[in-house]
Amino acid sequence: MFKNTFQSGFLSILYSIGSKPLQIWDKKMRAMGHIKLGENMGSFLPVTTRELCVLRAALRMVRNGHIKRITDNDIQSLVLEIEGTNVSTTYITCPADPKKTLGIKLPFLVMIIKNLKKYFTFEVQVLDDKNVRRRFRASNYQSTTRVKPFICTMPMRLDDGWNQIQFNLLDFTRRAYGTNYIETLRVQIHANCRIRRVYFSDRLYSEDELPAEFKLYLPVQNKAKQ
Repeated sequence: MFKNTFQSGFLSILYSIGSKPLQIWDKKMRAMGHIKLGENMGSFLPVTTRELCVLRAALRMVRNGHIKRITDNDIQSLVLEIEGTNVSTTYITCPADPKKTLGIKLPFLVMIIKNLKKYFTFEVQVLDDKNVRRRFRASNYQSTTRVKPFICTMPMRLDDGWNQIQFNLLDFTRRAYGTNYIETLRVQIHANCRIRRVYFSDRLYSEDELPAEFKLYLPVQNKAKQ
């Protein structure tokens, strides 16, 4: 997607305040069927009535999660909320087209995420200089780091409230596999969290260097001087 785009500074792939925050993302939510028949439904009912009751029950689909935009009380701003009883089945993935890749060469992934005090995980797929696709998966419910040929899973600790997660893809690729990071192919964010922004950068920037819209909180506006 961005392979032929000049990349420097910041490259945002999700901004919750934007008109279409998930324009280049795909949403995944697995629905689960729920059928509950009443105890009084006996064989004396006409067949058509029984079938109608079963059909109505079958149409009551119970989703095990949601992905929606809400207003967060802490920052009084629109954010994207991903919640689900099963983190593996409720998530967003970028790019939306499974056949495409991001092609982002910037080595730092930064996510502004709110800790909902529930299970949460995210995954990044990268390409290294051996032309091998590697995945890094961070979770707040895992206690040890495991490195396998094509996936590295690691623990993640979040503070209460809003967090700024900084992921050094260059360093992680080198330490886990002894290879060099080339580009990011895909980003996948699972339940449970709230998202303000997801972006890549060429280096880590101090708070003072960040543009206002990339900061963790909206800047407090000074009163106009009289």
